[in-house]
Amino acid sequence: MEDKSPKPIRCKAAVCRAAGEPLTIEEIVVDPPKAYEVRVKIVCTSLCHTDITVWQAKVAPVFPRILGHEAYGVVESVGEHVEGLAVGEAVVPALLGQCDQCPSCVSEDNNLCTAVPVSLAPVMRRDGTTTRFRDAQGNPVHDLFAVSSFSEYTVVDVNQVVKLDPSVPPQIACLLSCGAGTGVGAAWKLAKVEPGSSVAIFGLGSVGLAVAQGAKMCGASKIIGVDLNPDKEKISKTFGVTDFLNPSQLGTRSINEVIGEMTCGGVDCSFECVGVPSLVTDAFRSTKMGNGKTIVLGLGNDTDELRVPALELLFGKRIIGSALGGIKPKTDIPILAAKCMSKELELEGLVTHELGLQEINTAFELLLQGKSLRCIIWMGK
Repeated sequence: MEDKSPKPIRCKAAVCRAAGEPLTIEEIVVDPPKAYEVRVKIVCTSLCHTDITVWQAKVAPVFPRILGHEAYGVVESVGEHVEGLAVGEAVVPALLGQCDQCPSCVSEDNNLCTAVPVSLAPVMRRDGTTTRFRDAQGNPVHDLFAVSSFSEYTVVDVNQVVKLDPSVPPQIACLLSCGAGTGVGAAWKLAKVEPGSSVAIFGLGSVGLAVAQGAKMCGASKIIGVDLNPDKEKISKTFGVTDFLNPSQLGTRSINEVIGEMTCGGVDCSFECVGVPSLVTDAFRSTKMGNGKTIVLGLGNDTDELRVPALELLFGKRIIGSALGGIKPKTDIPILAAKCMSKELELEGLVTHELGLQEINTAFELLLQGKSLRCIIWMGK
């Protein structure tokens, strides 16, 4: 009988060979999915600041590696014991898994699956030792978040694969798998922004602008955007920011002092979206006493430490860490996609550039120079 099991696939991928060096477009081999795994044909992917952080070896310095974790694709083949997914279905891979059975997944307040936990280890999550990528010489090429979407094909654990309505535009679905989902989720799921409340957003990149959309969706009446780039004022207003502050233009006054004056004592919620410890302190000090919340979304160096006034903690202020904005991928990404389709969320403006895989190093340059928000990389372009 003919063997119809999935076979290795040869395809193109952008491989990171060393920290900070340009990615190389190479022919690689993507092995078939094993049990509980799905092989996905990537339609489009995008570049996230977390990819930059790993590329610069600020965290998890392991090479060679295929970066990328924000993507949209279709199921190409499935391994044993995969249920609920069929070849050809539209999906997004997510850096977090969701098994719906472990204590964390059944909890309303925890989105970090403990059955197949998230890891920066450069291998598949269930076996903890192997990768599904090999270069032309047969040497292993490592994963990122067990997603590695800078490849025409990738293999992902079934817990990390989110099925979507195929009518959702690929570029919007792609953004929801990480950056936009993180920003909107932080306002919606973690901060639980209430109608009429006030928020401050430190850093108006794509995640910060998505936070603004999430806060607007939740009914916030005052959304203060904070950024050193004056060009961010105009675009931030289109995402729902009501007031813009540039810390370099405040003279001798501190940013938390100005925000306190604007809000009679501080905002209800603040969001740090850059990954700079001093900005977390500024965001924390800009919240009100009693129940002010600071959500930390930025990723800096793995050795970074935070300093906040202890007395303000005693007065009820809180700092909340974030993984994917608190959303559960399989439950919440389809909800956010539906909100995008109904125009309750408008995230199209996050896409500032569209390139092909061969131009991926240009995407890195644009993001590093602050000239792009999200660059969509189309595999077929």
